[in-house]
Amino acid sequence: MGSLAGRRVGIMGGSFDPVHVAHVALAESALLALQLDEVRWVPVGQPWQKSRQLALAEHRVAMVERAVAHEPRFTVDRIEVDRAGPSYTLDTVRALQAAHPDVTEWCLIIGLDQYLNLPTWQGWTDLLSRVTLAVATREGVNPEPSLARSPALAAHPHRMQPLPMAPHAVSSTDIRTRLNRGETPESLVPTLLSEGVARYIANHQLYAPGDPR
Repeated sequence: MGSLAGRRVGIMGGSFDPVHVAHVALAESALLALQLDEVRWVPVGQPWQKSRQLALAEHRVAMVERAVAHEPRFTVDRIEVDRAGPSYTLDTVRALQAAHPDVTEWCLIIGLDQYLNLPTWQGWTDLLSRVTLAVATREGVNPEPSLARSPALAAHPHRMQPLPMAPHAVSSTDIRTRLNRGETPESLVPTLLSEGVARYIANHQLYAPGDPR
């Protein structure tokens, strides 16, 4: 990949266990609404806020690669899965900024619940000084009034850009549950999974009946 000099880059982090169509729709919306040159997808290594055992990192990375292959402005970054210890977003942002000092702006793409819970994140005030927050919201809903639910965040200056999204009734938890009870990955295409992700899940028998995840 070439130089990122002078560009605006989004960061799309998550467990992606599995990655689904709503993840892709959010990243595509960010590309358009924020006029980003690139979105870097960052599958989590060891999530510090989750106790559930995730699918192996190699599987989750491979699924993301298949989900984003259609968009040349999407890049899969292994920075967290290749780093030892818990995956803190602040560490990831610091590393990306150090590696690409000429990027003009980093946009962290998150949901509204994540936005309001930011004061629970490691080094959240430092993080806020380093990124613009791209906050996914329902169409017509501005996240700013919701800040009353998070006084610490409301009191701390930060850059926030609402990212209106059409509703997507899909979650990784629901997908795992449906597969675990015997539905086939192919049956979840195209409303929940892309064809490439469904094929990968089927080939590797991920989330099959009896899988504790």
